[in-house]
Amino acid sequence: MAFRATPGRTPPGPGPRSGIPSASFPSPQPPMAGPGGIEEEDEEEPAEIHLCVLWSSGYLGIAYYDTSDSTIHFMPDAPDHESLKLLQRVLDEINPQSVVTSAKQDEAMTRFLGKLASEEHREPKGPEIILLPSVDFGPEISKQRLLSGNYSFISDSMTATEKILFLSSIIPFDCVLTVRALGGLLKFLSRRRIGVELEDYDVGVPILGFKKFVLTHLVSIDQDTYSVLQIFKSESHPSVYKVASGLKEGLSLFGILNRCRCKWGQKLLRLWFTRPTRELRELNSRLDVIQFFLMPQNLDMAQMLHRLLSHIKNVPLILKRMKLSHTKVSDWQVLYKTVYSALGLRDACRSLPQSIQLFQDIAQEFSDDLHHIASLIGKVIGFLLSIPRLPFMVEASDFEIEGLDFMFLSEDKLHYRSARTKELDTLLGDLHCEIRDQETLLMYQLQCQVLARASVLTRVLDLASRLDVLLALASAARDYGYSRPHYSPCIHGVRIRNGRHPLMELCARTFVPNSTDCGGDQGRVKVITGPNSSGKSIYLKQVGLITFMALVGSFVPAEEAEIGVIDAIFTRIHSCESISLGLSTFMIDLNQVAKAVNNATEHSLVLIDEFGKGTNSVDGLALLAAVLRHWLALGPSCPHVFVATNFLSLVQLQLLPQGPLVQYLTMETCEDGEDLVFFYQLCQGVASASHASHTAAQAGLPDPLIARGKEVSDLIRSGKPIKATNELLRRNQMENCQALVDTFLKLDLEDPTLDLDIFISQEVLPAAPTIL
Repeated sequence: MAFRATPGRTPPGPGPRSGIPSASFPSPQPPMAGPGGIEEEDEEEPAEIHLCVLWSSGYLGIAYYDTSDSTIHFMPDAPDHESLKLLQRVLDEINPQSVVTSAKQDEAMTRFLGKLASEEHREPKGPEIILLPSVDFGPEISKQRLLSGNYSFISDSMTATEKILFLSSIIPFDCVLTVRALGGLLKFLSRRRIGVELEDYDVGVPILGFKKFVLTHLVSIDQDTYSVLQIFKSESHPSVYKVASGLKEGLSLFGILNRCRCKWGQKLLRLWFTRPTRELRELNSRLDVIQFFLMPQNLDMAQMLHRLLSHIKNVPLILKRMKLSHTKVSDWQVLYKTVYSALGLRDACRSLPQSIQLFQDIAQEFSDDLHHIASLIGKVIGFLLSIPRLPFMVEASDFEIEGLDFMFLSEDKLHYRSARTKELDTLLGDLHCEIRDQETLLMYQLQCQVLARASVLTRVLDLASRLDVLLALASAARDYGYSRPHYSPCIHGVRIRNGRHPLMELCARTFVPNSTDCGGDQGRVKVITGPNSSGKSIYLKQVGLITFMALVGSFVPAEEAEIGVIDAIFTRIHSCESISLGLSTFMIDLNQVAKAVNNATEHSLVLIDEFGKGTNSVDGLALLAAVLRHWLALGPSCPHVFVATNFLSLVQLQLLPQGPLVQYLTMETCEDGEDLVFFYQLCQGVASASHASHTAAQAGLPDPLIARGKEVSDLIRSGKPIKATNELLRRNQMENCQALVDTFLKLDLEDPTLDLDIFISQEVLPAAPTIL
């Protein structure tokens, strides 16, 4: 498996961006021979890679420096198992000369580093392990080290603020472990002075750019995308007893698909969500299991397996307590249930088709060691006849159990003597101390037996959690009417027929499905216009969520879905505001778009909603047009872009070049008198107006405000001047006019004493200024 570099490397300056091919990072190569088989005199030194890694709370932060291109590569915070499989994959891929980390590490990382250190004296030689003081990895000092660095790709004319904003569009400062790893790497480079040993001390290590990398088969998705698509959504727990202890999952994609019965299944599902993949073999193996359990004849089997999985408990915690000799009786009970449930899973899977790899693995790898562990626990724990006191056990007569003799009550537990314990008493006598010593010895021997088979229990947990996740996804697919996606490496983009938003369809009475076709080179940039509240944003999220679900190996809410090669999903839909960021809303929007511009490839999916509305309309329109023209200029290397906008001038002024790469879509509506009817159906074309007044009326704005808004809008469109209005003045004018009319109507024109000249001079003329 190779690493993949995105073409968004930090540019050294203005210049053309001809299609930069995606490629694996090169490993050190031997010097090439020049003409005539003679080596070039100015051959380059072998490339060196120096890696810095931090591991904390189940997440990994990685950064490394490559001397071949003087570039720092970083991977945003990624979850990893305690066995650090992801870190091992990274090491296998880049083969670093040194691994830099903090001297303060937990047990899992210490074991991993110890294994690495033992390889230093082998052939091929392992990496050098370098431990730096933990203070060198502090979050604030690392951030300052990054911001104060002297980088050749940043112009000297930039102010400090501009430099911070520029770096924030490249480096994910919200990924704390990544920032700390980058800071520690910079500290190491300055100490070792990699590549500048013979230069003056004032000359720093050359850093020509920063690149984000992901594993080849992993799809890059940032935290903003997870948030705006509601893949995860944390909410405060409603219970007053849990307000300070944690959060609960709100209405999210993870929330509706998480039907796992065991804790480790939930953890694995979250891991799959945070690491979507495009490895077709892995995805199809997941879909095969889901499809099997969706068959009507397999429903009973799925329910039985789900019941067994509910007894799979936290085995690693129990094994840890065994190593520390802190095992409780409840731990043995839990382990006993877990092992017997695992045996039940094995027997069930042996009756299922062995052509499905997961069933075959469970049937083969749940070995007889599990039965041996269960029988050992059953024999030893059988001598301890202790039963919790039940609520109905009040009187002494309630303690009687047939076949057992009640002995005493202690700590709300009932103790009995069986025939076997009586036989032991007769044979050995009531030797309490010796019994306790024997009991301790038996428990120690039992622990040794179980720990010797710990690898089997760990494998049981891995396979059981995988089965739990796939059963949960099958259950959700059955209830919500999902279908199996198909993967086509030949197409670029996605093709969806009658897709639905997985969350919105649960909240709305009726949901109108829409299709999507962004495969091939036609219509790579789709500009979607339409009235407010017509469903543009929902459609964008729908495309993103269906694509995401397919990339984690789940069935999708669509009649058909064909997924091509997708390497990343970028979004600019909602502004994730935070006072701690110290950035304006528009600057946050710009940062999100900058990530897409700098990192999106021809295989990326980009979703943009109402970009440019946070500033002057002319400037916002200009920025939106500039971004789209930048992508269109890439030709076939243009990413798949969905843009929802109310900037109708983008089309009216023809700010985008005409061609097959651009496709204009709109949400269908119909005007019924003064009402606007939404069909929520996507069709070809461009909206004629935003119909903001209808949305304003639905929001409850007063009618006079809406009428004035329509009036001003019509004047702007027609190019006529806008006159200021004063509602209070107009109301007074109408009242004065009405009073003058009433006075005139009361006049008796046949009265010979009536003098109209006096009436006009005394009544009409004085009132004229208040009326006109």
